[in-house]
Amino acid sequence: MRGFRLRRQVGSPLCWPGVVITILLAGWFSLRSADAMVGKPAPDIANPTWLNSAPLRMSDLRGKVVMVEFWTFGCYNCRNVEPYVKEWHRQFADQGFVVIGVHSPEFSHEREVENVKRYLKEHDIRFPVPIDNEFSTWNRYGNRYWPAMYLIDKRGIIRYVKIGEGGYRETERQIQVLLAESF
Repeated sequence: MRGFRLRRQVGSPLCWPGVVITILLAGWFSLRSADAMVGKPAPDIANPTWLNSAPLRMSDLRGKVVMVEFWTFGCYNCRNVEPYVKEWHRQFADQGFVVIGVHSPEFSHEREVENVKRYLKEHDIRFPVPIDNEFSTWNRYGNRYWPAMYLIDKRGIIRYVKIGEGGYRETERQIQVLLAESF
């Protein structure tokens, strides 16, 4: 595939500001849909294949703070977030913090469970990882991004959503706030 080339028909003006505004508004409304999950009960993760754990249900996790992270091993941004998620898992697991790394593939080679297993081993990822090849959990959460992190309080309510890289201090602060709350 050669470079992207935009053609316009004779007599039809090319409206770059309109294109840019449309793209920005679409992104803003998509982000708003993720924020719309805040305050709602966390959907269950019903994927049949789990790595590093038997399947977990949200009802069984009441009394714990849960991070549901949507990621895929080929995603550059997911790789940049990975050290933080692993550190939060290590640092807060004994305080009742559970990370569930929902692997939702972008490319065909990421659908291969053996490739995911190899990645987990090579990167020393120890938290539970359900395989979401059919995007069933992705869709239950109304997710649209890699990486995306949903923090769920001890009652099973989504309290915070972080999309993309950055904001690590704020995410960690939110984890600490939720861990400090009584059940």
